[in-house]
Amino acid sequence: MQPKIADQPQGWEETTNGLNTPYYAALYKDELLDNILPFWVNHSKDEKNGGFYTCLNRDGSIFDTDKFMWLQGREVWCFSHMFHKIAPRQEWLDMALHGATFMEKYGRDEKGNWYFSLNEQGKPLVQAYNIFSDCFAAMGFAALDKAAPQDRFKDIALSTFENILRRQDNWKGTYNKAYPGTRSLKGFSLPMILCNLSLEMEHLLGATRVAEFIPTVLHEVMEVFYQPDKKLIVENVYANGAFSDSFDGRLVNPGHGIEAMWFIMDLAKRVNDPTLLRKACDIMLDTLEYGWDEEFGGILYFKDILGHPPQQLEWDQKLWWVHVEALIALAKGYAYTGDKRCAAWFKKVHDYTWKHFRDPEHGEWFGYLNRQGKVLLPLKGGKWKGCFHVPRALYQVYTTFSSY
Repeated sequence: MQPKIADQPQGWEETTNGLNTPYYAALYKDELLDNILPFWVNHSKDEKNGGFYTCLNRDGSIFDTDKFMWLQGREVWCFSHMFHKIAPRQEWLDMALHGATFMEKYGRDEKGNWYFSLNEQGKPLVQAYNIFSDCFAAMGFAALDKAAPQDRFKDIALSTFENILRRQDNWKGTYNKAYPGTRSLKGFSLPMILCNLSLEMEHLLGATRVAEFIPTVLHEVMEVFYQPDKKLIVENVYANGAFSDSFDGRLVNPGHGIEAMWFIMDLAKRVNDPTLLRKACDIMLDTLEYGWDEEFGGILYFKDILGHPPQQLEWDQKLWWVHVEALIALAKGYAYTGDKRCAAWFKKVHDYTWKHFRDPEHGEWFGYLNRQGKVLLPLKGGKWKGCFHVPRALYQVYTTFSSY
């Protein structure tokens, strides 16, 4: 499957002012509508039991039938969002409702927490230890309420969001393996996601509450986890915000930092804060430069902020979501600030990503490459990769450049 605009049209050359944004807008839109969304419509829907299969081989065939609730919520969000934002295609709404029905029927425990995984028929497999199942359930039902408004969808989204806030200080609860009191750390992932989730749910939460919520989230992301001496964001800090000189405390995930910065850029646009927008763009560029593999290209998965060996054995892999989130951040950085560094980096990351991750034979994109850029796993979906990062990135880039 070749993109419709595989050959750059006459006049495509990058100008002295930066990128040829109409070219990229059309390319990313075509890839979304003609490749990515049809792949999931054709292969992920479980017509017998409900919900979605996400463990898909290169050709879309199913290699495992377990259902992971955070990926179910993400796919509900994806098709709801595309229905609401692009076009009211009935097959997209049908997909969203199909997944939501399964989630509503089987997805929560008696306390309203969302399980991590279920079997094919909807029986719980892994307890509700992971709050990100809840985050993407709230996001999915909030988006579905925009596509097909119902009180039931509103109630599920709002009750889940309130539950997230109640659990946020110790969201693993009894499943937390850390011994209390010795090295109490808090992680970056939740405040990062709450940046985006609050905007996704603004029609339910109300502008006033979101406005009240924003300063706390901004403080956590931009002041607590951001290390100004290194110009980088770490994944974990002490509960009081202090730096922890430990494996977990030194950990940098460049993809997380880059993704968070486009969330912050969107927040900065919402509150009309050009200083915050500029800071977020600069942090994004600093993180990208830090994480870029100068030897083989692509963005490394993990690094140690003090230069020590990271504990993650997969530290040098190249992952799909890291690269597509970088494309979103660079597109927004360029569109919002006009920074020519964003244009140059966008072209560089685009060329690497489309060359190495996109599968021209069977559709969709690969998820996992080795350091040299060779495919490690031919799967198109699994326990962690589903119908989310790639379609969201394609949508974000094409809409950002379409309005530039």
